Amino acid sequence: MNIVVFGAGGRAGRQAVAEARRRGHQVTAVVRDPARHGDLAGARMVAGDVTDEAGIGQAAAGHDAAISAAADLTVPPHEFFTASSRALATGLAKAGVRRLVVVGLASVLPGASGAPLMDEPGYPNEYRSFYLGHAAGLEELRACDLDWAYVAPAGDFDHDGARSGRYEFAAHGDPASRISYQDFAIALVDEATAPRHHRATASVREG
Repeated sequence: MNIVVFGAGGRAGRQAVAEARRRGHQVTAVVRDPARHGDLAGARMVAGDVTDEAGIGQAAAGHDAAISAAADLTVPPHEFFTASSRALATGLAKAGVRRLVVVGLASVLPGASGAPLMDEPGYPNEYRSFYLGHAAGLEELRACDLDWAYVAPAGDFDHDGARSGRYEFAAHGDPASRISYQDFAIALVDEATAPRHHRATASVREG
């Protein structure tokens, strides 16, 4: 398949590129500054902005699926995540790309109580504006016509974790859960290449 990865320079995006290339897929890596990411071996790199609808359409033309791992901490979270979701929905549709997989955040998905994890007692909320930005971006996705999946670690990333080659879907978010970036990338590419597309949110953890 031909897969375009937005935010390919970040930790999740880089691993998604590597996993897709490992499987033999053709990958276009979209980053803000290609000169800073010369080590994305095997991928065709292009400069792009995930909030730019026209640029998304150009980068995604001729591809079968898209993965977005993009974030921009210099912009208010609500502004960035809503703008990027809208731009992806419109730009990908114009490019004829129906499948989109977005790197999500456990905080906005259900916890054990069924409420968003960020609303459960004792959950740390010093980054609540970031959580709410992600939640607003997810709501934009829910309103679009793409076949999308919003995939999040059930808790957080294991920043030093190695690739085990396994993951599993979690019934709900769990702050104690961890998954390595490499194993998370397996889930992203599995969803991007799934033969049956669906609109869904999912939490994944180490398998």
